[in-house]
Amino acid sequence: MDPPAAAPPSSSRLVGNSLLYAISVFASLGVFLFGYDQGVMSGIITGPYFENYFQLGELQLGTMVAILEIGALITSLASGRIGDQIGRKMTLFWGALVFTLGGAIQTFTNGFYMMIVGRLISGFGVGLLSTIVPIYQSEISPPNHRGALACMEFTGNIFGYAVSVWTDYACSFLDSDLSWRFPLFMQCIIGGILAGGSLLIPESPRWLIDTDKDDEGMRVIADLHGGDPDNSVAREEFREIKERVMLERESGEARSYSVMWKKYKKRVLLAMSSQAFAQLNGINVISYYAPRVFEEAGWIGRDAILMAGINAVIYLLSTVPTWFLVDRWGRRAILMSGGSVMAVSLILTGWWMYIDVPQTPNAVVVCVIVFNAAFGYSWGPIPWLYPPEIMPLTVRAKGVSLSTATNWAFNFLVGEMTPFLQMTIKWRLYPLHGFFCTCSFILVYFLFPETKGVPLEEMDAVFGEEERIEEEEEMEEEELERAALHRSSSRFGYGSFGVTPKPSTASLPNLLRTNSSSNVFRWMRRTKSTQGNYQAVNTEDDDD
Repeated sequence: MDPPAAAPPSSSRLVGNSLLYAISVFASLGVFLFGYDQGVMSGIITGPYFENYFQLGELQLGTMVAILEIGALITSLASGRIGDQIGRKMTLFWGALVFTLGGAIQTFTNGFYMMIVGRLISGFGVGLLSTIVPIYQSEISPPNHRGALACMEFTGNIFGYAVSVWTDYACSFLDSDLSWRFPLFMQCIIGGILAGGSLLIPESPRWLIDTDKDDEGMRVIADLHGGDPDNSVAREEFREIKERVMLERESGEARSYSVMWKKYKKRVLLAMSSQAFAQLNGINVISYYAPRVFEEAGWIGRDAILMAGINAVIYLLSTVPTWFLVDRWGRRAILMSGGSVMAVSLILTGWWMYIDVPQTPNAVVVCVIVFNAAFGYSWGPIPWLYPPEIMPLTVRAKGVSLSTATNWAFNFLVGEMTPFLQMTIKWRLYPLHGFFCTCSFILVYFLFPETKGVPLEEMDAVFGEEERIEEEEEMEEEELERAALHRSSSRFGYGSFGVTPKPSTASLPNLLRTNSSSNVFRWMRRTKSTQGNYQAVNTEDDDD
């Protein structure tokens, strides 16, 4: 299928890499928001004005912190359908708007229950943003830079966390309730900027093409490749995406959760497990309760927040090397190496707390910093990159929404239980999460395929599903042909002359094949031979 002619680029708009990186930086505001929200509570919950205002028990505190994950869980399940219906861009807009509303309610709260409502509403926004931003990022990124751009996006998340911790530290010098209200108000400012700016970025070209907005899709692809509507790479990319869309439509594949589970069960389970272990590996013990961890180790009051701030800066810096390594080393090597370092760090954290010697406070700070750095390099960014990579376009939004919902479900579990477990099992909590880090290493080693450099439209080959999917489609196609022939043979014209069915000349997608020099979709169609049988004829160049 020939791409439509795209409008010539305007001299006033960004094109090429400038556009790609501008989109990536701006989309990172979406993950900045929930990074900020994860960290902002860690500092204010140890402040004297917050404690005096709310006077919470351990379970109430855990609920206040973790209720955001319930809201995020709900909307992350719904965001797959929402993202398919209204598009990636508008889902981003509504997510930012809802988050801003929740931030305003938290800022002007008059008590525990109003704070719970505000946190829940912010969670609704976070669920939309945390699902749609990785999808949007993966769909606008070229294969050879997709990993790096997704990891830059995660850096935005940790930048938000670091900003929140240092905002908490600065506001701890305020002798009023502003010491905790102002950090919460910052959510409204950032959310408002994201909501307004999301209206200026282009829509995902894959979503546009999938909804038959080919002209707009071609225009976005041309802009991403430098703005030339006649660019051969851009036109070939459009052709591949369109052919993949037509392939999935002609197969008659439904876009329901049940069909996704039936055809792509392995991919769904891998996507969900990557997000589950990102939480079970213990990061939110630190992210949500870092000052409490440092207080437990011997740092008191504002010094505990300061240690959390230093940890956040190192955590932020640790995300940068992955920009350059993820598309060189691949996903598997990074996940396994990070999981190993995290396991050792958490076990040592528990050991130092157990022996409780004068060196314990400093030793725990070192162990926590090493753990956070290892997570920021590995299990932080990759579980956000991996699910949208491995899910096919027809169910990508639903698959990513399910994996993101898994993230928030386990996020809630860890956030809710951590204060209670810190009081009951004490130092044993950290080796427990170290055990999960070891399990994650084993899972990746045996089950996770490498996706480095693979175009999204060719991911079937990575999972060895090309032949299975082709066979299913051919069987369905043959059943349709037999049914059509049967219906035609039962209809008669005047006298005894039957109506012979005219074979379809529409191109039917067969098998996506690749070789060392080209990744080109090869199209086949069935045509009637002189003997009355159907044979395959290559029509790859018919539309050129």
